[in-house]
Amino acid sequence: MGSFLIHESVFFLSGLPFIYLERAGLLSKYKIQTKNNSPTAQEKCITRLLLYHFSVNLPLMIVSYPVFRFMGMKSSLPLPSWKVVLSQIIFYFILEDFVFYWGHRVLHTKWLYKHVHSVHHEYATPFGLTSEYAHPAEILFLGFATIVGPSITGPHLITLWLWMVLRVLETVEAHCGYHFPWSLSNFLPLYGGADFHDYHHRLLYTKSGNYSSTFVYMDWIFGTDKGYRKLKALKHGGAENDHKQT
Repeated sequence: MGSFLIHESVFFLSGLPFIYLERAGLLSKYKIQTKNNSPTAQEKCITRLLLYHFSVNLPLMIVSYPVFRFMGMKSSLPLPSWKVVLSQIIFYFILEDFVFYWGHRVLHTKWLYKHVHSVHHEYATPFGLTSEYAHPAEILFLGFATIVGPSITGPHLITLWLWMVLRVLETVEAHCGYHFPWSLSNFLPLYGGADFHDYHHRLLYTKSGNYSSTFVYMDWIFGTDKGYRKLKALKHGGAENDHKQT
C-alpha cells in the first residue's frame, strides 16, 4: 500500500501543475504545441486515471510484492550503500529502455494500435497526466518493462521506491507538453524528454517513430528517430538563416 501511495502522490503532484499552466496560459512560449486540451478532456483523463489506478495498478502492486520478496527484496536495516543503489538504478533504466522500446513498437502494429494503444494516443497534445492514460492491457504490458529490473535484482525497498519515483517523474516530464530551458534533455546526453516524445504523439501511428522510454539510444540504433532528427535539422537551419538575416 505504501508503494501505491507514493506513486499516486508523486504522479499527481508532478502532473497536475501542467494542467494549470495550460489553462492559465502561463509559460506558453515554452509550450511545444499551440493547441490546448479542453477542460472536459482533462477531466476525462483524471477520471479514467483514478479508475485504472485503483482497479489495475493497485492490484498489480499487491500481487507483485510477494514476487519481489521471493526475489530477495529487503525492507529492513541496514540500508544499501549509494554505490549499490546507483548501479541498480542505472541497470533498471538501461533494461527498461530496451524492453519498453520493443514493447512500444509492437503496440504500434495495426491491430494492437487500433484495439489497445490508440487509447493512449487519444491525446495528440499530451500533458503530464496523460503519461499513464492507457488501456488496462497496455498498463500490464508496458508495466513489465518497469518491474523486470527490480524483479531480477531483488533490491531494497528504498531502492524500489526511488526507481518508481524517478520513472514517474520522467514519464510525466516526457508528456508534459513543454520544453523549458532547464529541461533535462538540454543537458543530459541521449535523454529524450518532452520535445522528443511530443513528436511521437503528433504523427500517425505508422509514421511516428520515437518509441524510446527515457534514453533514446534504441531509436538511434534502429533508425526510428530519422523523421524527428530531420525536423530538428530543418528547424535549426531555419533558425540560423533567420539569425543571419537579422
